[in-house]
Amino acid sequence: MGNIGLTKDHMSLEKYTFPYLRKDNYPSDRVESPYDPLEGFPNGRKTRVMIATQEEMDSAKVHPKYRDYCAHKYIEYQACLKNNRPFYWRCKHERHEYAECEFEDAVIRMKEWERERRLKEREKRQARNL
Repeated sequence: MGNIGLTKDHMSLEKYTFPYLRKDNYPSDRVESPYDPLEGFPNGRKTRVMIATQEEMDSAKVHPKYRDYCAHKYIEYQACLKNNRPFYWRCKHERHEYAECEFEDAVIRMKEWERERRLKEREKRQARNL
């Protein structure tokens, strides 16, 4: 789905589509998009990069489920929990930052999915008009 770098272990959006609608109208978020990721972006797109490195995630023992674009916030949150045990309420700022990062990541993935769905519909419309 473009250049956002989705991992194969993220949650699939396919089960949230309406079952009575045709599945061929919806893009799969498990395969690479056939469309140009820069289509519709005349000035280019900002490439998303991981802030936390593989070594940092390994040393922090981050579970593969949490190794996404918000891994750096997750590491900070886990470090805060470890340093402030048992006073977990002191880490509410880090927890909020991590949750906000996860929310923004989900919004980006949903927008990318919707963009691909619309491009697919446009391609079908153009094929019908020819």
